[in-house]
Amino acid sequence: MAQLSAQRRMKLMALQLLLWHSALWSGQEAIPLVTVSSLPPSLALPRSFLLKSLEQVRKIQASSSGLLEQLIKCLSQLHSGLFFYQGLLQALAGISPELAPTLDMLQLDVANFATTIWQEMENLGVAPTVQPTQSTMPAFTSAFQRRAGGVLATSYLQSFLEMAHQALHHLA
Repeated sequence: MAQLSAQRRMKLMALQLLLWHSALWSGQEAIPLVTVSSLPPSLALPRSFLLKSLEQVRKIQASSSGLLEQLIKCLSQLHSGLFFYQGLLQALAGISPELAPTLDMLQLDVANFATTIWQEMENLGVAPTVQPTQSTMPAFTSAFQRRAGGVLATSYLQSFLEMAHQALHHLA
């Protein structure tokens, strides 16, 4: 009786290892640690159980693929938005001597954030081969236009960053 219990534990451990392995790696990339044909006859699992397990693995893989697609779309939109605001902040150069250090720091922070997002896209292997180019930015010709543009740009940037925070929090 104790041997039967030990056999069941070994079957359960082998199955858990197989399921974890299948869940963590896609079928094409995974090299099975244990194949059904390599199990001793005493460890053979019922076919119906194996079919149910394979179906669960397929569902998990489909869910992870959907999540990866959402992550890629989110990162792409974040990068595009940050790239746009980076150009808009550059157009505000010379807004006022008092605000220049703050504007410079904001430009640097946005550029660093955009670079971080781009690097993450490269790490995931989903970054486009060429970074986007800056579209035409408005030309603020007067001090009033620069101040008004600064108010609007920072307001929209703040809203954009709040939405980015929510999206990243949701994905986390």
